[in-house]
Amino acid sequence: MQTRKIGPLQVSAIGLGCMNLSYAYGVPPTAEHAERLLLSAVDAGVTLFDTAALYGFGSNECLLGKVLKPYRQKLVLATKGGMAGVDSAGDGKLVRVINGRPAAIRKNCEDSLRRLQTDVIDLYYLHRWDKNVPIEDSVGEMSRLVERGLVRALGLSEVGASTVRKAHAVHPIAAVQTEYSLWTRNPEIAVLQTCQELGIAFVAFSPVARAFLTGKLQDVSALLPNDLRLTMPRFEPDNYAANLKLLPPYQQLARESGCTPAQLALAWLLHKDGHIIPIPGTTSLEHLAEDMAAADVTLDPSIMVKLEACINQGNVVGSRYNAQSQNDVDTECF
Repeated sequence: MQTRKIGPLQVSAIGLGCMNLSYAYGVPPTAEHAERLLLSAVDAGVTLFDTAALYGFGSNECLLGKVLKPYRQKLVLATKGGMAGVDSAGDGKLVRVINGRPAAIRKNCEDSLRRLQTDVIDLYYLHRWDKNVPIEDSVGEMSRLVERGLVRALGLSEVGASTVRKAHAVHPIAAVQTEYSLWTRNPEIAVLQTCQELGIAFVAFSPVARAFLTGKLQDVSALLPNDLRLTMPRFEPDNYAANLKLLPPYQQLARESGCTPAQLALAWLLHKDGHIIPIPGTTSLEHLAEDMAAADVTLDPSIMVKLEACINQGNVVGSRYNAQSQNDVDTECF
């Protein structure tokens, strides 16, 4: 597979988002199936694996640590801290807590190292900016993790351009991760340009719009009650029905390009700029192979123009997050 750069790291042009192997989209796969998918990704040439302390409250990191340990030296492990499961009530029940204080970040990192069964994390993100803590304080503690040799490179998730600049002034930021696809174009406000200017890689999560751009999710009423998408306005029945009307011309462009709709979504990102690295997630071995083949798709400039006119921030119905989730991210990332 082709490669791209994240700071000092060389990674596959398409990485793997591992969240849904543990939670978020209904019932996660069995441990055996998840292991098979991760090993298939290694065989396909994927070298960037993305997880977080939050995913499955640590179980996702444990999964990657166990399965990928034999291949550790040739892989780039990315994980996130500053948002994790905490037993706040003392009743043994973990709840999601955003905490960007230095002590919390230090503990998150040490816990992640243990679960990942590694001595160093290649790319360590601040999962969410804790607005009660100056970004300089959180990144300052992360820089000390680099000094201690526990982390190789630093990243930020779901932040705006001004926050990126403040953080970068404290310690070089290697990557910024935010949702980016044809139907989520917020990074184009300023973050993409800022990353390009500062030499920061942009890692795009949900690059196939949480299955919308695959064309395979037609009926949101079939989603399981614990599916994260049910909390998102774009997936409300009336909004989603309106959004589905955008797909036929998009699917026609995929046919003209000789690829599947999912591959078209990923190829669009790869063609947008050389510093963009999409990290699709899947529980399907078939979809994994399909996604990775997108690195070989070539798009004509005229197709790029048609794609951006076909699905964009002006015709997608519904915001990407509900009010509570929007409050947890930087304003530019709504």
